[in-house]
Amino acid sequence: MQELTGTLQGHRDGHGFVLLDGKGPDLYIPANEMRAALHGDVVRARVVRIDKRGRPEGRILEIVERRKRPLIGRLLIEQGVWLVAPEDKRLGQDILIPKPDTAQARPGQVVAVELTEVPTLYAQPVGRITEVLGDIDDPGLEIEIAVRKYEVPYVFSPETLAQSAKLPEKLRAADLKGRVDLRDVNLVTIDGEDARDFDDAVYCEPHGKAGWRLLVAIADVSHYVKPGEALDDDAFDRATSVYFPRRVIPMLPEKLSNGLCSLNPEVERLCMVCDMTVSSEGQVKAFQFYPAVMVSQARFTYTEVAAILGNTHGPEAQRRRDLVPALLNLHGVYQALLQARARRGAVDFDTPETQIICDENGRIERIVPRVRNEAHRLIEECMLAANVCAAEFIQQAEHPSLFRVHEGPTEEKRQTLMASLRALGLTPNLPDPLKPADLQALAESTKNRPDTPQVHMLLLRSMQQAMYTPYNNGHFGLAYSAYTHFTSPIRRYPDLLVHRVIKALLQGKRYALTGHGRGKQAQAEAVQAWEQLGLHCSANERRADEASRDVEAWLKCRYMRDRLGEDFLGHVTSVAPFGLFVQLESLFVEGLVHITELGGEYFRFDEARQELRGERTGIRFGLGARLHVQVSRVDLDGRRIEFRLFDPKGADTKTIGFGKGVSKTGGKAGGPAVQRLKEVEAESRQFKRARQSALRESQPAGRKTKNGRR
Repeated sequence: MQELTGTLQGHRDGHGFVLLDGKGPDLYIPANEMRAALHGDVVRARVVRIDKRGRPEGRILEIVERRKRPLIGRLLIEQGVWLVAPEDKRLGQDILIPKPDTAQARPGQVVAVELTEVPTLYAQPVGRITEVLGDIDDPGLEIEIAVRKYEVPYVFSPETLAQSAKLPEKLRAADLKGRVDLRDVNLVTIDGEDARDFDDAVYCEPHGKAGWRLLVAIADVSHYVKPGEALDDDAFDRATSVYFPRRVIPMLPEKLSNGLCSLNPEVERLCMVCDMTVSSEGQVKAFQFYPAVMVSQARFTYTEVAAILGNTHGPEAQRRRDLVPALLNLHGVYQALLQARARRGAVDFDTPETQIICDENGRIERIVPRVRNEAHRLIEECMLAANVCAAEFIQQAEHPSLFRVHEGPTEEKRQTLMASLRALGLTPNLPDPLKPADLQALAESTKNRPDTPQVHMLLLRSMQQAMYTPYNNGHFGLAYSAYTHFTSPIRRYPDLLVHRVIKALLQGKRYALTGHGRGKQAQAEAVQAWEQLGLHCSANERRADEASRDVEAWLKCRYMRDRLGEDFLGHVTSVAPFGLFVQLESLFVEGLVHITELGGEYFRFDEARQELRGERTGIRFGLGARLHVQVSRVDLDGRRIEFRLFDPKGADTKTIGFGKGVSKTGGKAGGPAVQRLKEVEAESRQFKRARQSALRESQPAGRKTKNGRR
């Protein structure tokens, strides 16, 4: 049988998978084969059989490399034995801690553990406590856990801090050499109220008969962060800033990210400029890049700019009368760019985002919808235009670099999407190959439906994940043939690399990758080095997203722990073989209604229709179903919130389906509430089958970036 090497991914139910990085289907490892290994180990495994669903199953032959990620968990004492229950349930085993190695930690505290004895088939792992993070209710503990759990670098090296400290507080005369002087131009920044680092500034003026001259000025981070130096090494390791509620783990030290590089108002700053000529139809007719020096004339917020654009005689406009004409020019070029976007057919789904508002102790005070106004969209279109120009500039020079690539839906996802849309009563015409305009037309045609969020979420889930790669395959979602990231070098390493390439080309040179053990590369080898860089940056972007989601999930669990027993209205946002994910309408928190809470019968999962169907009664629970639920359980360690169906009249909650999206056999999901079968015993054969099936099939449910910029 075939032997394979890959990274082991554990599952909270005890089994695992060997991930093969796209080189084939992941290899299933049963629970009895997992005892000598841990989630995150690199293993060599052998395929031993193919199951009835065509999936390979294997056994572990060798641990090639033990996981380096620290183990974080809660210290417990059970029957006199000290142990740490891992915070990451995918690890699957508790770690025994000899009493002398507890570092004086108290039971219940969260700790970091280093293994001293690895697990075997017959023995649990043994470790020692290396750090006491604190008590479970300490403010900010969730972030301390996440940065260690996901190996997010959060401490800068002494060399980086020393190098940062030596940087000047202000620009020097030598810094201005070879730069265009834009200090008298009305460049402004437009960001969120809580933004602290400002990557970009914009300015626009009329050009020609009906066109525009648009300037996008981006912080010149590459002037200060040089290849091979300590600052660059730490930036490379992080690859991105990580945003948590109330805290940021920056890619660069604060002296750079919030100071010397940030385009703060009324101070001189170095920048790289994309200077564009845009027609009245939104076409970029010409562009050039150049280094410059600038002074931001104002630090606007999205709210302020939206208010000014909405009322040019209002109080916000009166306070900045001198800059209102420049803002109106920006709005004019934005409207032109928006027309071009519509002609391209770029997708723009209505998928609501939320914002967590925390109190002084770092706990959720409320969760509110994040509203995108005209100012958000204005800045987004300006940034998109500059990013496209950067990609075209590099492509024309035939220079290797990183593109931001987003490929279209696979054929399998296209078919699944069409089936799911038909289940919602739609008759989609999605040709093969699929174009962005096809999805956007569908989004437009459904924007007035009551289930618009569910439809648009289906469209979004059909898309593939964007990534960084030297191979330009275009950006499907934005409908661009070439696209890269140029506009956020303070917080994204790929943007910093793109700046270096553009600067080298402006000087008539080529940028050779150095540092990080790569050395100078020949042309063919250079592409491979860029490919590795792209994989590194893409992986760290996903790591940052996972860490952020983990913290948000922790905070939401803490928030809902105080609401156990309360009932809410919600709607089904996702359907899985093991139950329904329901988002509460008033709190914007999602939880699981487990399949065993739906009643005493066996439910089949219809993936194409995205619904659960009862075999005996034919009742169906599908996307968009409006349910009345009660908060029944909150698992802080597992980041899980569970609901059960709730009847305010006091009826048996396992026999009642509530609201739209619940229907009897033969009817479409979306009918009125129906009476479910009441006489089925809770421990019937079908109930047991449902529970066993749920445990067997259970899998965890699978950015616009900061300030909504892409």
